[in-house]
Parts: sequence; C-alpha cells; structure tokens
Amino acid sequence: MPLRAFCVVAASAVLWLVAGGALAAAIGDAAPPFVLPTGGDATIALARLRGQVVYIDFWASWCGPCRRSFPWMNELQRRYGDRGLTIIAINVDAKRADAERFLRQYPATFTVAYDSAGTTPGAYEVKAMPSSYLVDREGRIAGIEQGFLDERRAALEGHVRELLAVR
Repeated sequence: MPLRAFCVVAASAVLWLVAGGALAAAIGDAAPPFVLPTGGDATIALARLRGQVVYIDFWASWCGPCRRSFPWMNELQRRYGDRGLTIIAINVDAKRADAERFLRQYPATFTVAYDSAGTTPGAYEVKAMPSSYLVDREGRIAGIEQGFLDERRAALEGHVRELLAVR
C-alpha cells in the first residue's frame, strides 16, 4: 500500500474512533473535568470536589422527566450531603432565562451550573435528557443513567450509599 493511501486510511481510522464514541465517558473512566458558572461570579469545578461522591445531572427546561428528578435530587442532597454527596445539575439550555423559569417552578437545593455552549455534555457524550453520571471519591465514573425512571430511584440511591461508604 503506498504511503499516501496508508496515511488516508490511518487518518480515517482515527476519525472513526473519535467520532464513534471511543472517547466517550464510560464507567471506570476518569470523569471529564469542567469549570462552569453557577450564577453571579461563582463557578464550580469538578476537580475541587475530589474526595466527595458527585452526582452530575444534565438537564434542560423542556425536559419532562426533569420535573420528577429535581424533587428526588433535593431529597438525595438533604439525606446524604453531610456524608459527602454533592449534586451538580448542569443546565444545557441556550437561554438562561428558560432555566431560571424552570427553577422557579422546580427549585433546587443543590448546585445548578450552566453550559449553554454544550461543551460539558459533549465531553460526556450525553445522548438523553436528563442524563446522570455518578462519580466516586477518586473522580472515576461509577454509574451512568440515561433518562429518569421512577423505578430506578431506589437502585440509584443504593449506589450512592455504597459509594459514600467507601473511604
């Protein structure tokens, strides 16, 4: 095979791997880092949460299941926040006003961050709203949920408790 043809084939293979999800955030991988605004001048950085269990939830104002997940996440934060759980709900709406309207109806007692550019959901390769990533104390992805199903709540809470028990 001539060198030029080999280079084209090799470049195509690399593009296929990247576009095909080979770099997707998967269970066992280090959670992709982010620094995002939370309102005003404040930001949240995943790296600063090392040593805690972090529940990252990607959501949008138009997401129907998010209306059910927000009260559940409030309860989860209330139960386990003092044991080392941090919940970060990353909004992906293009207009912050849409997110703020949602939050007036479904208030959050956990951290809400904003990523209208879609950089963070792109790094995690989010495919559904909401999508959640459970990150262990070492910064590795320990669980992934696409969508929010009421029948999965007990299992998710159990997984959170398991991760909190590990020191």
